[in-house]
Amino acid sequence: MSTITITPPRQIQRKPAWIRVKAPTSEGYHDTRRLLRSKNLVTVCEEAACPNIGECWQKKHATVMILGDTCTRACAFCNVKTGRPQLVDPKEPANLAEVVVTMGLEHVVITSVDRDDLADGGATQFIRCIEEIRKASPSTTIEILTPDFLRKPGSVEKIVEARPDVYNHNLETVPRLYRTVRPGARYFHSLRLLQQVKELDPSMFTKSGIMVGLGEEKREVLQVMDDMRAADIDFLTIGQYLQPTPRHHKVECFVHPDEFKVYERSARAKGFSMVSASPLTRSSYLAGDDFARLREARDAKLARTA
Repeated sequence: MSTITITPPRQIQRKPAWIRVKAPTSEGYHDTRRLLRSKNLVTVCEEAACPNIGECWQKKHATVMILGDTCTRACAFCNVKTGRPQLVDPKEPANLAEVVVTMGLEHVVITSVDRDDLADGGATQFIRCIEEIRKASPSTTIEILTPDFLRKPGSVEKIVEARPDVYNHNLETVPRLYRTVRPGARYFHSLRLLQQVKELDPSMFTKSGIMVGLGEEKREVLQVMDDMRAADIDFLTIGQYLQPTPRHHKVECFVHPDEFKVYERSARAKGFSMVSASPLTRSSYLAGDDFARLREARDAKLARTA
């Protein structure tokens, strides 16, 4: 007689005190939510279940996720749904520019789902968004957080020509964990993408981030830092991985804030111009403030060498 073994669902670990946040309830949060809904815009804040959504939306900061809410990949850490994406919305760039003006954004972050179904991976929509924002609000600085454009030759070159102020692409984790955490991506391809941006335009700020708590070892994190510096990446973010649902990759450990401080000191010693490392750090968290400091740091460095 055969038996059936039922595997219980994985449980989400209780978060330590240093990483708990309150549910968003402020009027500013609801105002931002209503505005984004009215323009049919998706945000990574909601789709990726970001813990900082209450704080950021209260300040009317949001990271818009273009090209729909459905990703062609299924990364084990990500809460964005996987499936067949919608058609590209031709009104999206203009709607985004209108929101930038209405919210009075000095700095905007634009990201997207992976669109392996599109010939250029969605690069054209990024470019149109940059162009529309520049027309509507010339003083707003623009940071993009792109997918890896794997097997999409020419896409990175076209986006760099549009001259965003910051080009961000996250490595997410250490190479050893790619097969389980980020199976559709390739570590050295992502690293090469960021190096290519610097080769195409040395004046453009580059940025990348990783999560910790996925099972990586400290020496592996330090090696990723070295790889990033070899690619001339300016800005590093390190944050705690949080398991969105029981079906996602489990949290192997909650990294203590003191360990984040050690990572930050190591990264600064390796030559990064900017480092943000804390349990609640995310790629676009306080991105405008960080960009201002990054630009000041570069200006100061240029003044010293003049």
